[in-house]
Amino acid sequence: MKRRSLLAALALGPLVLGPLVLGLAPRRAWAIGGLLPELEQPAPDFELEGVAPGGKLLKAKAGSEALPIQIALNQLAGRWLVLYFYPKDFTSGCTLEARGFQQDLAAFEAESASVIGVSADDLEAHASFCGSEGLVFPLLSDPGGVVSRRYGSWIAPYSQRHTFLIDPQGILRQRWTAVRPSGHSREVLAELQRQKASII
Repeated sequence: MKRRSLLAALALGPLVLGPLVLGLAPRRAWAIGGLLPELEQPAPDFELEGVAPGGKLLKAKAGSEALPIQIALNQLAGRWLVLYFYPKDFTSGCTLEARGFQQDLAAFEAESASVIGVSADDLEAHASFCGSEGLVFPLLSDPGGVVSRRYGSWIAPYSQRHTFLIDPQGILRQRWTAVRPSGHSREVLAELQRQKASII
């Protein structure tokens, strides 16, 4: 009887105590797309080319080739950031998700938050998508998935549908994986408002 109790305790111990039994730190979170960045830690840095609000490409000077904008995480310091990754311009789910963020953009702006989308699409596709859908927030191009990988959001050749909420100091406050496009913008907005209220 004692032997059976001892064996049962040994078998259940790791389940109850988890990694503490072995003196290990908890494992980091994985999602479809890779290892996710940790919450309450600095968000992974990025710098990508993209399309400016309204689907426009900036021109260096009159008569020159159209040049893309370039956005880096450190340029957004002092504002909240909703950074969302999505698979492809003009697909049904991605279009629905983008429309949701566009519809709620004024509410995000009222909360001092920027919205930025990232996919592997090129700049021309982004410009066309913005123009077609009337999007006035930036879309960034990550064709090799370098930044998407940093955010655990890449299965070649596409970024995965994940969203990250980053505070004005560059700290990752929330993440959503395998996002359902319908109503997602409202979900993110509610969390942003909750996070801001908890700071006050």
